[in-house]
Amino acid sequence: MTKPARGAPSVTLKAGREKSLAQRHPWIFSGAIERVDGAPESGDTVAVRAHDGAVVATAAYSPSSQIRARVWTFAPEAIDAAWFAQRVRAAVDARAGMLDADHTACRVVHGESDALPGVIADRYGDTVVVQLLSAGAERWRDAIADALVAATGASTVVERSDAEVRQLEGLPQRNEVLRGTLAGPVPIREDGISYRVDVMAGQKTGFYLDQRESRHRVRRLARGRSVLNAFCYTGGFTLAALAGGARDTVSIDSSAEAIALARSNLAANPQLASRGASWREADVFTELRRLRDEGRSFGLAILDPPKFAPTAAHAARAARAYKDINLLALKLLEPGGLLATFSCSGGVSAELFQKIVAGAAIDAKVDATIVGRFCASGDHPVALAFPEGDYLKGLLIRRG
Repeated sequence: MTKPARGAPSVTLKAGREKSLAQRHPWIFSGAIERVDGAPESGDTVAVRAHDGAVVATAAYSPSSQIRARVWTFAPEAIDAAWFAQRVRAAVDARAGMLDADHTACRVVHGESDALPGVIADRYGDTVVVQLLSAGAERWRDAIADALVAATGASTVVERSDAEVRQLEGLPQRNEVLRGTLAGPVPIREDGISYRVDVMAGQKTGFYLDQRESRHRVRRLARGRSVLNAFCYTGGFTLAALAGGARDTVSIDSSAEAIALARSNLAANPQLASRGASWREADVFTELRRLRDEGRSFGLAILDPPKFAPTAAHAARAARAYKDINLLALKLLEPGGLLATFSCSGGVSAELFQKIVAGAAIDAKVDATIVGRFCASGDHPVALAFPEGDYLKGLLIRRG
């Protein structure tokens, strides 16, 4: 790399701690840093030096986070508005072909895996919703918003920087319209189904785009089956199952707002509204037990719970919750029935998740086999150098 200007802020790594950077991992933890020079502030661009003084990367500095710096680039290039315009354009162009008349929503920037650490952007029709989750992303907020408009042609950019992870960066939470105007929920289509997305108050950016391909698979599996959708949120899997010819559906969520929007989504699809769909606003754990006690059975069950374990420190508690819901769902399946079960917890590996589900089957006293696996949709790529990006895992289980 080129030598930074004299006096420019920099961080120098401890001896031997540059190995992960040589492997192109973008995170630098506080324990790897020997010295900080130039008094950088939150979000400032810093040169990253190996122990011998050689510059190996350029990063954004975050004094409040254990991830003390996130690499913008390993190449000798300036970090400015033009740089962000190019990176955002490359990410958007990589999704070419993922949007059409029947699919009007997808993720257009996926953080580290698009070489934009801390930047998440989802497109819903003519609206882009951006999450700025790191100090560096916060510093370049306006440049990122302008780049998203230029690359997508969207008329509205909404910022949903209200994730708890911002607190670890020493940043306040924020929800606001950055560009254009927003009248209310945004209409989208996925697989020919219409949805309304609450981009200002819905979970994450309003819709779980990472499950796009999973919903398509559930649609193909649902024909003629009675379907249970636990943690249904705004009804994505439910509507997909109905579109696939499900005999009837039971959908459960603890959020009254989510259930109301799910009902509205169903009403927006009159071709599906005549099917047998019931909605239950209830605690999922309690309601699964009630369904068991009622003697209900289903041909297809979907478990897509929220993040039980954000980090490995929460894995033991999460394991108990995952085992409980999977045990109950397996008991509710009719012989030959299918369970699509998911975990989005970064603290639970794919191997551990499979062990948890296997334990649930043993305790449920049922024979079960894995007949398929799920992962995030293709608009959520995983950089090989950044395995942390591979957070969503799922199993398709058949009960014997």
